[in-house]
Formats: sequence, C-alpha cells, structure tokens
Amino acid sequence: MSNSPIEINTIIIGAGPAGLAVGACLKRAGVPAILLEQSDQVGSVWRRHYDRLHLHTDKRNSELPFVPFPKKYPRYPSRDQLVAYLESYAGKFALDVRFNQQVISAQKEKDSWSVQTRTAQYRAAHLVIATGNAREPVIPKWSGMDDYKGMLLHSSEYKNGAQFKGQNVLVVGFGNSGGEIAIDLVEHGARAGMAVRSAVNVIPKELAGIPILSIGILQNAMPAWMADAMNAPILRAVIGDLARYGLRKLPYGPATQIRNDKHIPLIDVGTLQLIKGGRIKVYPGLAEFTENGVKFTDGTEAKFTAVILATGYRPKVDAFLKESSVCDQDGTPLSTGREASIPGLFFCGYYVSPTGMLREIALEAKHISAAIVQREISQSTRGK
Repeated sequence: MSNSPIEINTIIIGAGPAGLAVGACLKRAGVPAILLEQSDQVGSVWRRHYDRLHLHTDKRNSELPFVPFPKKYPRYPSRDQLVAYLESYAGKFALDVRFNQQVISAQKEKDSWSVQTRTAQYRAAHLVIATGNAREPVIPKWSGMDDYKGMLLHSSEYKNGAQFKGQNVLVVGFGNSGGEIAIDLVEHGARAGMAVRSAVNVIPKELAGIPILSIGILQNAMPAWMADAMNAPILRAVIGDLARYGLRKLPYGPATQIRNDKHIPLIDVGTLQLIKGGRIKVYPGLAEFTENGVKFTDGTEAKFTAVILATGYRPKVDAFLKESSVCDQDGTPLSTGREASIPGLFFCGYYVSPTGMLREIALEAKHISAAIVQREISQSTRGK
C-alpha cells in the first residue's frame, strides 16, 4: 500500500454507466479525474445480469453523453451489446479507470475527500459516487427457508433457464427482472410460476410502435395524476383486466407509482401474454417455505424444485461512505445529480426516473460536471 495518497481533482467511484458518463463529461471539460472500480472490467454489474436481458428502454433514449449506440444495434440493445458499448465508451474518452480498487472508506477531511481502497489511498477536491442501485441484493427472510431442499437463488445469480427444463420453478416478485426471468424459464421448457404479493401496474414496451419511454418523456412535465388519467383508457385497452389473471391493480397509475413509490412498473416484454396463455401461473404472495416448496398467503401450498428471488437490490452506499447525513437508513443517497449537502460530494444514477435510468444518468452526469467546473471557477476566483 502506498504511503502517500494519490492526489487528483475528482474521484469517481464506480465504472458502470453512471461513472463512465461523469468521467466523459469531466474529460470534455478538462477536469482531471480517475475512476475507482472494484472489479477488473467496466460495466461489471451489467455483465453479471441474466443472459436474456435487453434494455427495456430504446437506444435513442438510453445513450450516454456524446456517443450514440451503433446504428446496427436493434432498438432495444442486449446485455452484451450494452457492455460492448460501455467498453467502447471508456476507450473513446481514454478514461483513467483504476481496476481492482474496492473502496473500503470514503470521508471528508478538511477541504478534501480521502478515499481508501484495499491497496491505495486517494485524495481529491471532489467525490462522485456512482456505484448504482444494484450494489447489494435484497434477500428477504421467510420461515422455513433453511429447511427448503430445492434450489434457492437471488435473481443476481440467475443466468438462464437451461438447467430448469421440465421443472416447477417459482419466481418471487413482479418487477422487470422477475418478468423477464419468467419468460426465460418458459423458453427453456420450465413450468414457471410467479408469486405476486402486492398490487401492480403493467405498461407495454411500446404503444402504436412508439417506445413507452418516449411517451413518458413527453408527459414528464405533467402532474403524475394527469398523465395517469390520460393514459388509463389506453392501458385498459392494451393490457386488459389484470384481475382475470390473478393480479391486483394498484389504485393509482404508473406515473404516480414511479414518482411517489420510486418503483418502476412492469414494462411488459411478453410476460403478460404468457400469463394470459396459462404458461406462467400467478400465485399469491409467498408466506413461508416448506421442505419441498412454499406456502402462499392464501394458505395454499405448491411444490417447486427451485425458487428465484427477484426481490431487488439496495445501493448500500453507507457501507463505505462515512458521512451518514447524506443517506437514508437503507444506505440510499438523499440526493442525486447535484451537489449533496456536504460540499464537493455528488451522487449519480440514484433517481428512479419515469423517463428511463440511462437517460437520467446522462442528464445527471452533465449537471455534475458543470457543477464541478463551477466550483473550480469559484475557488480560483476566491484565490485571486
């Protein structure tokens, strides 16, 4: 470990889409920055996602600053295409990414930020945390989990359904990962079920050939209730009556769900069709595990050889950031895309946006870069 800290203007923690976007914006602005990445590659979280994954948002509205996706890519790029885009993006801007640098602490010391990794110490005037919302899997606890004899895994560990052919598999959760994993299981010959505890909203990926994200962008300036009221008749016609298929609809619409609950509704890429066709069975919420399956909240039981927990993630920034005032009790940043309550600290990529996470990351990265440049100008002016 180095005895003296490595000094730089700005430290960016994380080399996923958010970290790379901030790095590119700062590079364009002439601000020296380094990116600290705990793995040995950029986009490490995306590389770990399941094989079938495609963006649920169209490429035109998902590109990072200054660089469009390749024309040959489809409207909704695959996981591997996004990873290739991120690799090319880092190379295009010659970003200074320091790999295998797991951050164990980051804290403010007088007028600078001190960041300690397992092998080195860094010091900077500005700190940007861009480690993403998927840093730590959320794994709820249920009675009987330890006695369950089947395979139990979180969606972060799922790759594809090849090993589950001919088996009864339960997906717990009705988010976008759970919905696509259920499709993947069916495509690999498994008998898939989904345990859905709460009321839900479902929106199509496209309406009349227009990406749903583009519609969301047009309506983003509206109050959520107004957007929901405008969309309700169309969604009823396209999605149908969810209650017919064992799903309860939320009493408010998708726009309100995103803005108030900070939760993205299911963007349907084929899950609903398989439910309607009886190829994915909808169950009530999971109440407890049994030796060979689960018991649901309505008292019924079913046997499953595997259970996949599509139960989400948490940012858990407080695992290394020592400034507790800027995060909530779950380690989620209280601000994103602008300077935090502690001078020189920024978060990027933590806003659950109705107009798409990657689009929001691109906007936040530009705002953060501009704010850092302005801080540099202000400090330079005060020093004269």
